[in-house]
Amino acid sequence: MKIIYSSKFCKNYKKLNLSIKKTAEQNEKIFINNPFDNRLRTHKLKGRLENYWSFSIGYKYRIVFRFIDQKTVFFVTVGKHDIYN
Repeated sequence: MKIIYSSKFCKNYKKLNLSIKKTAEQNEKIFINNPFDNRLRTHKLKGRLENYWSFSIGYKYRIVFRFIDQKTVFFVTVGKHDIYN
């Protein structure tokens, strides 16, 4: 699985504290092997974000992404649940 990071994702990622970054890196490894692993709680979004998916980093944080093709994903942003707004 290849991951492409948006500039918005990179900007928001830099703002995360170190412990959240470590959890994000662990979850990214899980994601690469299986984007639908139960530990990630991956789910399709609705409404204006209906073309996007999200998975959890711990309890409060999420990564929003979309599938480009079967082997490539685009990480759009990362942050707390309010990133959906």
